[in-house]
Amino acid sequence: MELKLLLIATLLGVFCCSISRAQKEGNECINANAKYCGECIQAGAKCGWCRHPDFLTQGEAVSSRCDELQSLLIRGCSLTDIENPRGGQRILLDRPVTNRLKGADKLRLENITQIQPQKLAITLRAGEPQSFNLKFKRAEDYPIDMYYLMDLSYSMKDDLENVKNLGTNLMQEMTKITSDFRIGFGSFVEKTVMPYISTTPAKLLNPCTGGLNCTSPFSYKNVLKLTSDGKKFNTLVGKQQISGNLDSPEGGFDAIMQVAVCGDQIGWRTDVTRLLVFSTDAGFHFAGDGKLGGIVLPNDGKCHLENNMYTMSHYYDYPSIAHLVQKLSDNNIQTIFAVTEEFQPVYKELKNLIPKSAVGTLSANSSNVINLIIDAYNSLSSEVILENSKLPEGLTIAYTSLCKNGIVSEGENGRKCSNISIGDEVMFTIDVTATGCPKMGKPETIKIKPLGFNEEVEITLNFICECDCSSGGIANSDNCTLGNGTLECGACKCNPGRVGRNCECSSNEVATEDMDRTCRRDNSTDLCSNNGECVCGTCECKKRDNADERYSGPFCECDNFNCDRSNNLLCGGNGLCKCRECICEPNWKGSACDCSLDPSTCMASNKQLCNGRGTCECGTCKCTDPKFQGLTCETCPTCPGVCIEHKDCVQCRTFGTGEKAERCQEDCSEFSLVKVKDRDGLPQPNDAAYPVMHCKERDANDCWFYYTYAVNNNTKEVHVVDKLECPTGPDIIPIVLGVVVGIVLIGLALLLIWKLLMVIHDRREFAKFEKEKLNAKWDTGENPIYKSAVTTVVNPKYEGK
Repeated sequence: MELKLLLIATLLGVFCCSISRAQKEGNECINANAKYCGECIQAGAKCGWCRHPDFLTQGEAVSSRCDELQSLLIRGCSLTDIENPRGGQRILLDRPVTNRLKGADKLRLENITQIQPQKLAITLRAGEPQSFNLKFKRAEDYPIDMYYLMDLSYSMKDDLENVKNLGTNLMQEMTKITSDFRIGFGSFVEKTVMPYISTTPAKLLNPCTGGLNCTSPFSYKNVLKLTSDGKKFNTLVGKQQISGNLDSPEGGFDAIMQVAVCGDQIGWRTDVTRLLVFSTDAGFHFAGDGKLGGIVLPNDGKCHLENNMYTMSHYYDYPSIAHLVQKLSDNNIQTIFAVTEEFQPVYKELKNLIPKSAVGTLSANSSNVINLIIDAYNSLSSEVILENSKLPEGLTIAYTSLCKNGIVSEGENGRKCSNISIGDEVMFTIDVTATGCPKMGKPETIKIKPLGFNEEVEITLNFICECDCSSGGIANSDNCTLGNGTLECGACKCNPGRVGRNCECSSNEVATEDMDRTCRRDNSTDLCSNNGECVCGTCECKKRDNADERYSGPFCECDNFNCDRSNNLLCGGNGLCKCRECICEPNWKGSACDCSLDPSTCMASNKQLCNGRGTCECGTCKCTDPKFQGLTCETCPTCPGVCIEHKDCVQCRTFGTGEKAERCQEDCSEFSLVKVKDRDGLPQPNDAAYPVMHCKERDANDCWFYYTYAVNNNTKEVHVVDKLECPTGPDIIPIVLGVVVGIVLIGLALLLIWKLLMVIHDRREFAKFEKEKLNAKWDTGENPIYKSAVTTVVNPKYEGK
C-alpha cells in the first residue's frame, strides 16, 4: 500500500514534503471541518470529497474526507471516488448585434440589438469563477426621445424666447443623427409653499413685479408629451410664460423625478435612447431642504401628475441625489445639464455622481442650446458603461474591457469604454464568482445592461450546493448503527441526537467515563494520547494547522510528521512518514531514508569504485587508506607525491643506482616496469582510460630521468625513459676571457666618470671667479687730509692782457 501511494505521489510531483508551509496552512478544505459532502464542496473550488467507504484510517475524523484533490490522490483515493462537481454556463438567447445602416429598411425597435448575448444560465460552485464575453455595438440610426425640461423662473425670461423655435431647428439637426427623433417639453419653478414662493393672494396670481405679467408659480408642468411634430413643440412652448419664486435654488429635482417615473404621461418609448435636457441658470434644492417649508416626508419616487401638473410638491420632500440616480438608471435616461457658466462647477460635481450625464455651458440667452445638445449627445453616446442589478449575498462580479484600439482595462474602469463611434464593437469579459450557496438554495436572476440603454443581459444563476452522490443517500442505513443515520457519499449523516462516525452514540452518552476508558492506551491517563477527542469510545484525532500533517491510529498515537529528518526534509525527501517511522523508497535505507544504495555516486572517472581505495557506503566513498580523501578517494594532500614515492624504485630497477640499489628486488616489485626510448614514448593522460601521472626526477649526479605512474585495474604500471639526461661541464676559457673583459670595461667606465666629474667641477669654479670679478667696485674720492705741494698765486692787477 505504501509503495502504491508513493507511486501516485511521484506521478503527480506533489510530495507533501516538497509543498511549502505557506500553502499547507492555507488549506481551506481542511479548515472547513466539513461533516458531509455538500459542506466540503462549498468550502472552495479546490476541495473534493472522497466517498470510498474504507478511505479513512482508524482515528481520522469524517471531515478528513474533505481535502484538496492532489492530497486525496496521495492518500489513496482514486479519481472515480472523488466528488468534485464543476460549474458551467449555457447561452439561452444569442441574437447577433444589428448591422443597421442609415437609410436602409426601417426595423422595428424590438428587432434592433446592440448587446450580445441576451440571456444565459450559469451554474456556480463556491470559489470557482465563471466567465463569459459580452459584446456591444453602437447601432446607426438608433431612435432618440429627447425631453427638454426648462427652468421658467423670472431669470430665464430671455432664454424662453430662444427656446420657442427650438423644436423645428433641433429636428433639422437631429435628422443628421437619426431618422426617428421625438421631442417633448416640460417646465418647473419651485414648491408652492413658503419660504420658496410668496403665498400672498396677489403673488400667487402674479409673482412678478414692475408691471410684468407672469403665470402663477408651480412645481412642475408637463407641457408637451414626446412628439415627432417640431411645429407643435414651437407652438406650445411659444405660449409659455415666465413665473417667479423667492429663493435662488430651484425645485428642479422634483421635476426630474417626475419626468423619470411618469413614463406614460411623458411618452417614453422602450427601445430608444432617452435624453433629458435640464436647462437652468440657478442651483437646486435636494433632500432635507423641504423642512424649511414644513415638509418632512421623503420623496416616494412615484408619479404624481394630474392634468400634467405635479400635485404633491407640498407633501413630499425633494428627492436625494442617490434617489435620482437610481430612478434615472432604472428608466435608462441620460441627462444633459445645460447651465450657465456661473453654475458650471456645481453641476460638474453633480455629473460625477450621476452616471451617463453631461454638462454644457448655456449662453446667457440660451442661443447655443442646439449645439450644446448635439455635443452632449455625441459625448454620451460615445461611452458605454455597464451596470448590474443588485447582487445576491455572497456573489461578486469583475469586469474586464477590451475597448477600441486594443485598450484593456480592469476593475471599475473595466466597466466602460470611451470614444466609441457608430458601428464600433467593444468586448467585455465578465467573471461571476460565488463565495457560497444562498440561504434558500434557489436560483437567482441578475441583469447586466449598458447605462442609458433598455437592452440587457439576463443571467439565471444556479448554485451547486450538494454533491451528486447525495441524491443516492440511503436513509436509516444499517451501516449507521441500527439505522441511526443516512449513508451519504461514503459517510454517515447522523439523525438528530446521534453522534459518532457511524452514529453509534446518543449525544447524552458522549462524555461517560466508561467510554473514555477505551480511549486510553495501555491504561494511560491521557485520552487519545492528548492528540484527539474521545467520541463514543473512539478516538477522533485532532487536526493540525498544516493540512498535510495528520494524527492517526486507534489512540491517535501515530502521526506523519515526527519522523527523522535529513537536510531539513522529512525522511530526507526519499520516503513517507507513517506512524513516526520512515518507509523508504527503493534504493534508500536508514531511519531518515538518507542512505542511498545507488553506487553511481561512488564511481570514479576510471570506472572504479572509489578509485580502488575505499568502499561505497550510502552513496559516499569511505577511503580505506586514511591518506586518501575526496568524493572518490582521488586525492592525498598530506602524503608525499607519487613521483617522489616511487623515485628510488624506478631508479634502481632502470639504472641500477640510487638508495635502493642493493635491495631493489625485495622493495620494488609492486609495479610492472616498461622501458621506452624517449619521452614521446611515454603514455599521455588523454590517451589512457585511467589517470596517468608524469614524473621528472634527478639522481645524485644531477642527471634527470623521466617516467609515468598509473593504476590500471588495480595493477600499477610504470613507463620509464631508459636514458639519463646529464648536464655537460663548463668551458673555462670563455669564462676567463669574459671576466678579464668585464674588469677592463668596468675600469674604463670608472675613469670616464672621474674625468667627467672633474670637468664639471673646474667649470663651476671658473664661472664663480668671473662673477666675483664683475661685481668688484673701486672708490675714486679724494683724501681729505691730502695737500698738494704746489701753491698758485694770482696777480690781482693782472687783467689778462
